[in-house]
Amino acid sequence: MKKISFYLRTLLFLSLLIPPLGLAQQHDFQNPALSMDERVNNLISLMTLEEKINQLRYNSPAIERLGIPEYNWWNECLHGVARNGRATVFPQAIGLAATWDTDLIHRIGDVIGTEARAKYNANSAHGRRGIYQGLTFWSPNVNIFRDPRWGRGQETYGEDPYLTAQIGTAFVKGLQGDHPKYLKAAGMAKHYAVHNGPEKLRHVFDATVSQKDLWETYLPAFEALVKDANVEGVMGAYNRVNGDPACAHPYLMEDVLRQQWGFKGYFTSDCWAIRDFFNGHNIVGTAPEAAALAINEGCNLNCGDTYPELLNAISQGFTTEAEIDNNLRELLPTRFKLGLFDPVGSTPFDAIGPEEIRSKEHIALTKEAATKSIVLLKNKNKALPLDKDINGIFVTGPTATHAQALLANYYGLSDDLKTFLEGIVGKVSPQTSVLYRQGALLDRPNNNPMDWFSGEAERMEVTIAFMGISQLIEGEEGESILSNHLGDRKEIKLPQNQIDYLKKIRAKAKKLIVVLTAGSALAVPEVYEMADALVYAWYPGEQGGEAMADILFGDAVPSGRSPLTFVKVLEDLPPFEDYALKGRTYRYLEKEPLFPFGFGLSYTSFEYGPITLEKNTIKRGKSVNVQLEVTNTGTYAAEEVIQLYISDVEASVEVPFHALKGFQRIRLNPGESQSIAFTITPEMMELVNNEGKKVLEKGKFKIHIGGTSPSARNKALGASAMVESVFAVR
Repeated sequence: MKKISFYLRTLLFLSLLIPPLGLAQQHDFQNPALSMDERVNNLISLMTLEEKINQLRYNSPAIERLGIPEYNWWNECLHGVARNGRATVFPQAIGLAATWDTDLIHRIGDVIGTEARAKYNANSAHGRRGIYQGLTFWSPNVNIFRDPRWGRGQETYGEDPYLTAQIGTAFVKGLQGDHPKYLKAAGMAKHYAVHNGPEKLRHVFDATVSQKDLWETYLPAFEALVKDANVEGVMGAYNRVNGDPACAHPYLMEDVLRQQWGFKGYFTSDCWAIRDFFNGHNIVGTAPEAAALAINEGCNLNCGDTYPELLNAISQGFTTEAEIDNNLRELLPTRFKLGLFDPVGSTPFDAIGPEEIRSKEHIALTKEAATKSIVLLKNKNKALPLDKDINGIFVTGPTATHAQALLANYYGLSDDLKTFLEGIVGKVSPQTSVLYRQGALLDRPNNNPMDWFSGEAERMEVTIAFMGISQLIEGEEGESILSNHLGDRKEIKLPQNQIDYLKKIRAKAKKLIVVLTAGSALAVPEVYEMADALVYAWYPGEQGGEAMADILFGDAVPSGRSPLTFVKVLEDLPPFEDYALKGRTYRYLEKEPLFPFGFGLSYTSFEYGPITLEKNTIKRGKSVNVQLEVTNTGTYAAEEVIQLYISDVEASVEVPFHALKGFQRIRLNPGESQSIAFTITPEMMELVNNEGKKVLEKGKFKIHIGGTSPSARNKALGASAMVESVFAVR
């Protein structure tokens, strides 16, 4: 038996000294041997009406007479434990999606859960139970990133519902753990269910969507997290959806979430979203009416300050105490599953100590994630990788030393942030001359018109320009201090001052490597033409500089694949406020993209053999097995992301041009081949009709398998050739 840690012994000692944790077991809700229903019902029966209402607040106060400490439900862990000091900072969510590696994401979720417990144990032992110190985490964000103008798109796993579902499920399973009784930490699927900008309108906006788009695109990831990952929480969005507010939506919250999907966890409003009912959407006139509307529709928790009005709402007949009790029965089990009402030492997670926070293993994991997230978009004449013994490198650009380009938003803090410049300096040989000049500002022309910078490119063998944007420009409503659109972007190009600076550099540089940071898909055709090599870093986390240096100098081979489609110009997209999918994402985009969804180059090359189908014709409702061989035909050992797309070529309604239905990440040595198998299930062949119903029709289906999504641009971009096959359902 593992020796009990000093940390756990300390906790056990403190539990004898610090009330209310050390109170003797007086009530049934404190008895771990009883069923969940018995414990919850007992606790509800012991509370006064005012105490019950207070427990529906995100900042739930203590009930000292019952031995219940205060609890703050609000915590964040989008890419590491956030807003609570030191933690391992992983790549931003969009970068995690670019890894296309569900095993990696599961391990990251597990590490975040471990650090969360370590922080909770340390804080609660000292009586600290405030905001960002609990175990109920409001992550991940599984909204669909339908438009690159949305500043919060960086928080998502991209534009595809299948990829989002797979990455999100892996994250939640890792975070929550697999203990049969207790959760390590509680995850949350947000923002349910149709929410992706504009930020400026989120408190008043009605997102109007068809049933087809709702069920084909906006709901699948939420459904997967509920059914496959058993996610503990769901958060409603600020906006309305087809007329009803997302935090008081009878169809989405009751019919779909709890009845059709069988969700058994808790539902919370987004923060101060219920206030919008009467102060934005204007669907009710007063705060008591707003509170009653939300609680009556099953919004169990209020992140905000409206639910204290429930006392007035009851007195005015808008709701009842019985409704309060029903919501508590859905809310309180989460605290029991976390072991918050059990004696210290009851859960296997109580022994996790602060030594786990930013351990060597965790730091190595975030570097692995950053390395796998980096996407190589261009590599003309094998400009990369660079030689570590190169004579001279000129490093320039506004993001080369910019910490926010590593951190993104919803971040924790590290005592070892590795900027891109530091990564390069630490990687090259001692005799290599490295010169750094920022040269350009992030989003505006230099005040000083003199150019003492671009000339350095002429005398160095290679120039590496770190350009792009950061959380200062794109993000949530109130955080992006350089944004003129409350975090969103009106333009999706690289800021013009950066383009102008690159033109000066290009005119003088012998070899130009451009590295872009962003949480969205920038429209950069000019940059693509100028660069000898183009690398997309996203926001790569605390070890981003070292990971980037490994890629640039060949200690790692790029294997990231874009979870987004890059359009050439903003005009290729419908209006931002239009939530219809027509003309958006790789599934419905009619214009030729700059870079297709799933695209990313490697330092090696892969060859796909022909597809072998188990049968060319199958009966409706049956599966079909698919097999092919993939060979590394280059000179580097490397990883490839094999992607399976299906097109329904005889559908009775409009369907995606092609849709991702499977992927595998494999590693091959030079000359090595591996047999790859997929099983195409009936569910993968279903279409969503105009009524939002899933239907499996007879007809022909086309299969595409390769290292990217099907696109006319693939050959020009240097992507591996895709292989195709056709089968029929009769």
